[in-house]
Amino acid sequence: MAHGKTSYICLPCRASYKQPYDSERQRICPRCSEPLNHVGSAFATPRRRDTAAWRTLSVLVNAGVGFHKSCCGGPGYRPRTLREMRERMAYARRTGEPVAKALVRQVL
Repeated sequence: MAHGKTSYICLPCRASYKQPYDSERQRICPRCSEPLNHVGSAFATPRRRDTAAWRTLSVLVNAGVGFHKSCCGGPGYRPRTLREMRERMAYARRTGEPVAKALVRQVL
């Protein structure tokens, strides 16, 4: 069933595409033909040349963290720098908290 537009990204190409959401259909990158990652409708695309932002995004996506709107309108806290990412990953290792949960934790 289709809903509003949502973002799909290709990590290798550092590209983002807004398309109607459809859980039945796998989206393919028009540049490299690899599957796109569904990241949600509250996603803000970093500049293609911002390598650190795309590395941070890659960790978030691979941990299963999305950018979906919540009742408050946005996805909530997401790390934006590699330093924030490292701090949260260390916190997850130290406490045993699941990585996906530690990554979206606003305060450590």
